[in-house]
Amino acid sequence: MRYGFYLPTRGPTATREGVLALAREGERLGLHSAMIADHIVFPVESESAYPYTLDRKHPGGGDALETFSILGVVAGATERLRLVTSVLVLPYRNPVLTAKMVASLDVLSGGRVTLGVGVGWLKEEFEALESPDFDRRGAVTDEWITIFKQLWTCSPASFTGQFYAYDDIRAEPFPLQKPHPPIWVGGHSKAALRRTARHGDGWHPVGAIAASPLPPQEIAGDIRSFAGIGVHELIFDFRGQSLSQSIEGLQRFAAEVMPLARD
Repeated sequence: MRYGFYLPTRGPTATREGVLALAREGERLGLHSAMIADHIVFPVESESAYPYTLDRKHPGGGDALETFSILGVVAGATERLRLVTSVLVLPYRNPVLTAKMVASLDVLSGGRVTLGVGVGWLKEEFEALESPDFDRRGAVTDEWITIFKQLWTCSPASFTGQFYAYDDIRAEPFPLQKPHPPIWVGGHSKAALRRTARHGDGWHPVGAIAASPLPPQEIAGDIRSFAGIGVHELIFDFRGQSLSQSIEGLQRFAAEVMPLARD
């Protein structure tokens, strides 16, 4: 079993010191991947339902470091850690520019990028960014993935879709990973599962509603159960209100749970 963990994007630990300390410690302890969430702006008031809390309210207060900025800093400060977007909301960004950014990051990180993708849920954020229509976000996401795969493997390239078109362009260098960085599709809907089957290299569901505290043996037992049904990577969230709390959670998991899960 491989293990991933979330890096802070907001709150008191979302600083250079906090991000790098947690990333480096996770790498030192032998965890496999670091997850970086994606938000750019938050509305003061929102009618959009957040899928991952009981009250359907997002816990953010308007603060969020930008995803690719975090990825670049962490790529330069680590050597083995996988760099995972969890998840990048594809309609927020120009597809050609995003393809270039992912490819460049993959080259400069030594082939360590995994692109977790999603359609998004915050309608007001779509509107603030002048993104494609919120109600067409699934179709836009599918088209953006198609564009990525073409620009990562073909040069020159031409494309005509429902939402975007270009003709006879080069967007090299290609990513270091072949044929391209792995694409993990987030979401729990039937559409997300179809997208995983058609376009993805893995499914990346998120169960972000916190469970009751469990002793290490119970967590290790759950890990073994997941391994038994074919799951090969589990993501944990050790982010706390302080850097020391976050580091302590990461260290306890590595010392108390990981060895038990291997037994």
